[in-house]
Amino acid sequence: MNTATKLSGLALGLVAVLGAAYGVGQLTGPVTPAESGHPTAGHAPADPEDGDGHEGGTGAADHLPGGLLVSDRGYTLTPVSAPAGEFAFRITGPDGHAITAFDEAHDKRMHLIVARRDLAGFRHVHPTMDPDGTWRIASPLAEPGSWRAFADFTPTGAEPLTLGLDVAVPGAFTPRTLPAPTATATVDGYAVTLTGELRPGDTSELTLTVRRDGVPVTDLQPYLGAYGHLVALRQGDLAYLHVHPDGAPGDGRTRPGPEVRFRAEVPSAGTYRLFLDFQHGGTVRTAEFTVVAGAADHAHD
Repeated sequence: MNTATKLSGLALGLVAVLGAAYGVGQLTGPVTPAESGHPTAGHAPADPEDGDGHEGGTGAADHLPGGLLVSDRGYTLTPVSAPAGEFAFRITGPDGHAITAFDEAHDKRMHLIVARRDLAGFRHVHPTMDPDGTWRIASPLAEPGSWRAFADFTPTGAEPLTLGLDVAVPGAFTPRTLPAPTATATVDGYAVTLTGELRPGDTSELTLTVRRDGVPVTDLQPYLGAYGHLVALRQGDLAYLHVHPDGAPGDGRTRPGPEVRFRAEVPSAGTYRLFLDFQHGGTVRTAEFTVVAGAADHAHD
């Protein structure tokens, strides 16, 4: 999921989220309808100086983070029956027909993010579109459980949107406890350290430093036009918050590591799961963090 941008801020509101996943067909097995929650969240006006604004969509529900709605501004995320092992969907427009015109954002016209409801699974992938507007990809839903699928896109001539859909993958499923907050995440021999704090309703600077075997990585590779991509999901309703780092490869000032900096604004106090995608040695890896926003404020209550 590439230019500098800041997470949308949000003010509280209540909405019943649609998310029935009937009709998705065979993904990793038969899919059954999944219940959507009734999330509470909010949204403050976006900073006009933000980059391309490619974060959770707003629109008809300006007060909501992205990903909480299956339909917004007349656009709807519609599941499509697919063969076993495949995930397929369309984006229908205000006229009810599948749209086929999308602007490229961060080198892709469609970003598909999936996360298990207990935040124990996460994938960021890029499906391809058929001429009729059907997006297809090998199913990224790796394990049984209740998943949330986020379609992150920009219809040509419209604002960026993130729509969400619940998908139930049958099979033996035991929810996992969210890992405790920690400043360092490890993946494939890489250690990524997070500095900075999330402050609800305020802009926070987060710095992620990448090391391999204790040595700072100074040759991160551009991935989708950036040195890192950060997705934040709020525990409970999985409000989707997608930001990109300050600077861009080739701008004359942004170094390819070891530090990748982000500006982020979260809508509320609470627990968030952060997923950092970075590329090194030709492989994209994901470092995961649990972060509590507003913890310091609560300590003084």
